[in-house]
Amino acid sequence: MNYADIKKVDVANGPGVRVSLFVSGCTHHCKECFNPETWDFSFGSPFGQKQIEEILKLLDRSYIRGLSLLGGEPFEPENQAAVLELVRQVRAQLPQKDIWCYSGYLFEVLAAGKVGEHSRELLEQLDILVDGPFVLEQKDLGLRFRGSANQRIIDVPASLKAGNVQLWQEIQ
Repeated sequence: MNYADIKKVDVANGPGVRVSLFVSGCTHHCKECFNPETWDFSFGSPFGQKQIEEILKLLDRSYIRGLSLLGGEPFEPENQAAVLELVRQVRAQLPQKDIWCYSGYLFEVLAAGKVGEHSRELLEQLDILVDGPFVLEQKDLGLRFRGSANQRIIDVPASLKAGNVQLWQEIQ
C-alpha cells in the first residue's frame, strides 16, 4: 500500500486533535472528490512498519485523541492488510485512542465481509465509521465530520452488537 500523507495534527476529521493517515488508491471516484490524486494506488510513498512506528509515536501524546483513516479508500481490498496491521498495533499499544475511518463503502457491505478479505476484521477494530461516497448533489458544508448528507457517522461497536446501524452520539 502507498500513502499520500500523515497529518500530525488534524482537527477536521473527527473530534479533538487527531493524527490522520491518507492512504492511496480509490475506485469510487466521487464527483468533485476533495482528494482525487489519491485515487491512484501508486500515488505517494510506500507504507510499512516505519510509518506505523511514526504514527504510534505521534499518537502517544496526551493531547491527541485518536487516529483517523482516510484516502483514497482505506477499505479498498489492496489497502486492507496494511491498514489492519496499523490498527492492530494502535489497539495493542494505545488502546485508549479512538480510531475513525472514512469509507465510500457502506457499513452493511463491510460488515458482511463483501469487500476484500479483511473488511469485517478491519471494521471490528474501528470505533467510528463515516460511510458512503461523497455525493456532490448532497454536499452540505454545515455537516460535521462529513461532506454530504448521505454519509453516516456510525458507532461501530454498538452497530455490530445490535446487528444494525447505530449512529454516533457524541459524548464530550
